[in-house]
Amino acid sequence: MDHQLWLVALGFVLGTVGTLIGAGGGFVLVPVLLLLYPGDTPETIAAVSLAVVFFNALSGSCAYARMARIDYRSGLLFAAATIPGAILGALTTGYIPRQTFNAVFGLLMMVAAVYLFLHRDRETAPMVRVGNQRTTRNLVDSSGKVYTFSFDLRLGMFLSVFVGYVSSLLGIGGGIVHVPALVRLLNYPVHIATATSHFILAVMALTGTIVHVATGAFAQGSVGRTIYLAVGVLLGAQLGAALSAGVHGSWIIRGLAIALAFAGIRILLLAV
Repeated sequence: MDHQLWLVALGFVLGTVGTLIGAGGGFVLVPVLLLLYPGDTPETIAAVSLAVVFFNALSGSCAYARMARIDYRSGLLFAAATIPGAILGALTTGYIPRQTFNAVFGLLMMVAAVYLFLHRDRETAPMVRVGNQRTTRNLVDSSGKVYTFSFDLRLGMFLSVFVGYVSSLLGIGGGIVHVPALVRLLNYPVHIATATSHFILAVMALTGTIVHVATGAFAQGSVGRTIYLAVGVLLGAQLGAALSAGVHGSWIIRGLAIALAFAGIRILLLAV
């Protein structure tokens, strides 16, 4: 019982941090689960983590919805694009050599972390570019702040398919990849990116979790762990969203860069 209660505390921390930076928390949970349960298969670890990410994203999305920071129109399209990737990722988890993929993905995370560190001070208002291939959004959050930005919707759809695949495959959520992509490649304001990413994560993680359930990835005993972790992230996500209201966008990017570096190192160590 004490160990299960510790999982609630772990879930609370993951929910707080994951929601604050829009990353879901799976990038930390997967290495922790691998260390705590060395006897579990990669499929079970990914299934548990992705289920917890869903509850984190669901709770965080509700909080961000109250702040009116979610770009629902694009979020629904991006979420739909993650579904085929999430299904494919869940189905191929047991067929791709784990150590090889972890090594490649860990290196990609490290590269992304360096990129964000080098560009973190470019905290300027997103530019609005006019063109036939660009989509413009004008959002007003609950505090009255106006966000106007433009982006390539097709690029966002393509990136979402990729995010859905790697997220479901590794069980890490996807926000750790999606948020930098939304900010740097799609011109999203940081706070809108973190909120919209959480909304997308909820759909993607639910899809991947359903597939994992259907394929029997949840081994005996893992359901109980998932429930305890879910209770923690549901509470922590509310705190993370509340904290985000007072955190400057550049600090969120710095936090995300640190998270990427940490996750990259952990995954590389697991691949050795």
